Amino acid sequence: MKRSKTGSRKYIIPYIATGVTLVFLFLANIVAGPVKIPLTDALHILFGKLSTQQSWNQIVLGSRLPQAVTALLGGAALAVSGLQLQTLFSNPLAGPSILGISDGANLGVALAMLYISTTNYITIIFAAFFGAAVVLAIIIWFSRKVRNNVMLLIIGIMVGYVASSLISILNFNASADKVHQYVMWGMGDFGSVSMDKLPWFVSFCAFGLIGALLLVKPLNALLLGDSYAANLGINVKQSRLAILLVTSLLTATVTAFCGPISFIGLAVPHIARLLLNRSDHRHLLPVTILVGSVIALLCNLLANISSAGGSLPLNAITSIVGAPVIIYVIMSRKRLHYFN
Repeated sequence: MKRSKTGSRKYIIPYIATGVTLVFLFLANIVAGPVKIPLTDALHILFGKLSTQQSWNQIVLGSRLPQAVTALLGGAALAVSGLQLQTLFSNPLAGPSILGISDGANLGVALAMLYISTTNYITIIFAAFFGAAVVLAIIIWFSRKVRNNVMLLIIGIMVGYVASSLISILNFNASADKVHQYVMWGMGDFGSVSMDKLPWFVSFCAFGLIGALLLVKPLNALLLGDSYAANLGINVKQSRLAILLVTSLLTATVTAFCGPISFIGLAVPHIARLLLNRSDHRHLLPVTILVGSVIALLCNLLANISSAGGSLPLNAITSIVGAPVIIYVIMSRKRLHYFN
């Protein structure tokens, strides 16, 4: 009983710490920015009591609330994608872009932005999903031919290189204004999801996150290797396909709506493991969701308050936050033994 209570306390502390931080940063994203809004007024607006300051109502409900919700779910989606890929490939440096899925989404958006005369958000979203789906189809085809996860990982990296090269060719032949538009999109922005787009974004992310939670048992089994997982009754091939599908859905959704967001999917799973000091996905996956939301909200907040003339590029902030985590993981060699 004492061991059980002690073990449960170890898990409760990260849940409480990340939960409290999440609420704090969510509210900070609502009140902080070029226009400061008092917390009490912001809360009144959120709960339906509109302020006499009409501009505050528009800022909170029309801009900051959807941006905060997008950061919360987008960070969770990317973090879960990274965790699943790191477990699937037994590689602590795997991330959502490692299979070329995000590069496929980027390629689809590049085709739409650079070579379609009139584009709206529906066109961009469809193009991103189409590009990601094409790459996913290629990866699934190879997954049926290649049983070695390391080889599949290398194939995914090569597919990503091909997609990136095609994007470079498209940029070279496009007009300057189209290239500028695509470059700005490529910097990433949680603020690109307006209130009318938010229900779609929430629905896709929720569906993918629920799918990830349903894969906790296969993920835990895969920690022991494919042979052990098969002995435990896990269908390794179907589990691998399901993980790839969920990861693709989450990555494509965030890329389609927000642009390519770097480092969150790669760095957050390591932060969650350091908090728990465990690899049990029954707790690691929920904590990864919470930490992913916390890091995304923090980066979004820093991007919004660091520049008086507007928001800084989001990927500039995520790289500053995420890169030291990866360097620490590489330098602390013992931290790399997550998959034994």
